[in-house]
Amino acid sequence: MEEFIKSFADKVRASLENLPSKEIAKALNILQAVYERDGRIYVFGNGGSLAIATHWVSDFNKTVFSHHLDKPARRFQAIRLPTTEAELTAWANDVGFDMVFVGPLKNYLQDSDVVVGISSSGNSPNVVKAVEFAKEHKVPVIGLSGFDGGKLNDLADAKILVPTPKDEYELVEVVHTAIFHLMTVYFKDYFDHLVEREAAQK
Repeated sequence: MEEFIKSFADKVRASLENLPSKEIAKALNILQAVYERDGRIYVFGNGGSLAIATHWVSDFNKTVFSHHLDKPARRFQAIRLPTTEAELTAWANDVGFDMVFVGPLKNYLQDSDVVVGISSSGNSPNVVKAVEFAKEHKVPVIGLSGFDGGKLNDLADAKILVPTPKDEYELVEVVHTAIFHLMTVYFKDYFDHLVEREAAQK
């Protein structure tokens, strides 16, 4: 039992020690640029990836500016697609499961936005379809994938790949969650620093 626990922890540790730092930095730069042009972040995935997307949106929208809620400022606008389970099932039932992300995206997407697709295999058809739509409209794509990266890694502008043997979903999802927490903490610290610098200059 303890050997099993250690083995799993070792896999997680190895993946965290080998994060694709250049691609994560690229993603942070893309998000910063979207903020500066007052765009929106649309994020989506299936199953555990949808749970990760939902968790990140709640953290990101609340935490980044949590120390400065009374300070008037532009905010990040991170939105999980679809925005409700009712909309998800309506698209899936009435049109097709391959449309659950691209359908809402067609309603919302603008040139100033960014798309964040999450797929452990990188080959989820509905995720790939939404990413292809974004690429057609020259909107940057941040892709978080696992295994060999699949089509999502090929299409993404920021290719955040957690390479693992096929079907090790649990390892990929643990590391994807850590990466999203990294993004939240980075921007919280970034804006804290900006506010401190502005106060020191007064």
